[in-house]
Amino acid sequence: MKKNTRFAIILLLLILPMLSFSKQKLRKVTIFETSESGNRLTKITRFSELKDIAEITIIPEEKYQQITGFGGAFTEASASLLYQLSKENRRKILEAYFGQSGARYSLTRTHINSCDFSLGNYSYAPVENDRLLEHFSVSEDQNDIIPMIKDALAVSKEGFKIIASPWTAPPWMKDNNNWRGGKLLPEFYDTWALYFLKYLQAYRKEGIDIWGITVENEPLGNDSNWESMHYSPQEMNTFVKNHLGPTLKTYKREVKILGYDQNRDEELLEWVNAMYDDEAAAKYYSGTAVHWYGSTVDYFPDALRYVHNKAQDKHLIQTEACIDAQVPRWKDDAWYWAEQATDWGWNWAPEHKKHLHPKYVPVFRYARDIIGCLNNYVDGWIDWNMLLNKQGGPNWAKNWCVAPVIVDTATNEVYFTPLYYTLAHFSRFIRPGAVRIGSTTNNSNLMVTAAHNPDGTIAVVLFNPTPEAKGIKLFLHGKETEFTISAKAIQTVLLPSSK
Repeated sequence: MKKNTRFAIILLLLILPMLSFSKQKLRKVTIFETSESGNRLTKITRFSELKDIAEITIIPEEKYQQITGFGGAFTEASASLLYQLSKENRRKILEAYFGQSGARYSLTRTHINSCDFSLGNYSYAPVENDRLLEHFSVSEDQNDIIPMIKDALAVSKEGFKIIASPWTAPPWMKDNNNWRGGKLLPEFYDTWALYFLKYLQAYRKEGIDIWGITVENEPLGNDSNWESMHYSPQEMNTFVKNHLGPTLKTYKREVKILGYDQNRDEELLEWVNAMYDDEAAAKYYSGTAVHWYGSTVDYFPDALRYVHNKAQDKHLIQTEACIDAQVPRWKDDAWYWAEQATDWGWNWAPEHKKHLHPKYVPVFRYARDIIGCLNNYVDGWIDWNMLLNKQGGPNWAKNWCVAPVIVDTATNEVYFTPLYYTLAHFSRFIRPGAVRIGSTTNNSNLMVTAAHNPDGTIAVVLFNPTPEAKGIKLFLHGKETEFTISAKAIQTVLLPSSK
């Protein structure tokens, strides 16, 4: 054999393994899709021809925040509706949210005292000037919220965390003696702190552990449209470090205290500076709670990163979101994929903030916001009401909103909107304890996030808001897989753990 021929054969033998490795395929890849075209968390096994190919690379070595969970809220509105439905539909809804075949919600919220999504105003201490709370009782919750939580716990295999938030103290503790607006009187700071403790103990007696609390839902107020109570950042710190924090230390179970609990716009920066620059208060805060109502399109990445950098060892949890100021569309999937919805800011935002509140696509708002939040250090994301009626209530303040599940109690019908499936793409596949990992894409029209689950699997969520399907080449550990994502679609891609 000629020398040159021998050299060429040896070189080929060296190169072939490298070529083979570069084209190794990822095996056991599972893909679920929800799309405008009709997929509803559908397992996809057949794909169209790859066109307009986008490359996505998953980087497990880049590790970010640990995930606390995803879910929705137990409100009196939702719970009261649930128990007006047949047993079969109750089971269907609870399985859809908490069961192994459903969204597997892992992080939830409820309200302390009444809120706008209650049937009326109530507190657990109706007797005025009851400073020692001798007449404290959660009996108002025992016909609806407490049974719903218990039934959900019975369905959930892994359980879920609960965050509880007050909209207001009882009026008799406030400077305006009103459910709406006003401030907590300093003379009742100790009583209000005791109130939290009594609530935790009462729920614990019912077999329900509360994982965390927020000090106040929307402390900046809501223009006195429904229950509210105002704090400045300094007032909240005073209450937390001198009253609430020390009082809760007497509780035998750890409870997280989350501060702020309102929108992610400029006020957020002032609040986190106040919370974490005050060392005496900061030691009691486990994290920051935020809402999404500052904009329908902007998830405020700079503000979220600022909060994370300010307190990297603390939680950053999105505690409330919904399609607000809208009456739900009944059995009309197309509306949830159309750019027709408007929020409170469409009519009421100040002129310099109108650009933050354009008409939007409801599904897009959820998908974009959750991915944007995850990619900017949010570790938990909670929707608002789990179910509402066709009016967007019941709601004593007539503050109509949309929920992922809409019901008609008169006809015993249940409608799972596309929002339900959108949320499930995250809650079902990104599990508590997962760690967000690095991901890149060369297509600016796609959004992507990825997380490494405790069981070793990797969940990748893709969002394609464009009107064209896209080919995807996804790379992990030097291996690749190819598939397509439909036009106007969300996908969850489950990847095996082994290299």
